[in-house]
Amino acid sequence: MSIYAEGFKTCFKIGLFTLGGGYAMIPIMQHEIVEKHKWLSEEDFMDIISLSQALPGIFAVNMSIYVGHKLKGLLGAILFALGMILPSFTIILLIALCFHNYSQWHWLEAIFKGIRPAVVALIAVPCVKMWKTANIKLTTIWVPVLTAVLIWLVGISPVWIIVAVVAGTFLYGFVSKLDDEKEDKL
Repeated sequence: MSIYAEGFKTCFKIGLFTLGGGYAMIPIMQHEIVEKHKWLSEEDFMDIISLSQALPGIFAVNMSIYVGHKLKGLLGAILFALGMILPSFTIILLIALCFHNYSQWHWLEAIFKGIRPAVVALIAVPCVKMWKTANIKLTTIWVPVLTAVLIWLVGISPVWIIVAVVAGTFLYGFVSKLDDEKEDKL
């Protein structure tokens, strides 16, 4: 099977059998992309998680586009993205067509409420894995904690935090380069 078909099939399967959105898909995507197919290394996978969060759009689709493009260029990106989008699109379309007629069924509402704890668990698992892979220690834990506090309690927009991080990274790189040049002259 060609990598185009394999990528489409893999993304279609991930999109079809994952409830809870992009973050809930992370463990399944990691298993399929890193462990099973070995299309990316663990470090590359962590990088695309970060990149996909920073880009506008749907998290899981951003990830599939990146993987497809890295493997097979533009056509790979398109096919991987279609594989990820089609199941959700089809399911939401069917729900929209049918749900209006069955919205008074309380057992259906109970099913959706029952799925919520599973979704929380699906999101928690990749957070723990990312924690381990990112090598967060007591000296660096303040960064995600401060970010969460600023967003949640203070109400600062995540956009401003991203802007501050990008500016800080460039400033750090600029200062480091100046220090290196200064040492070279001595």
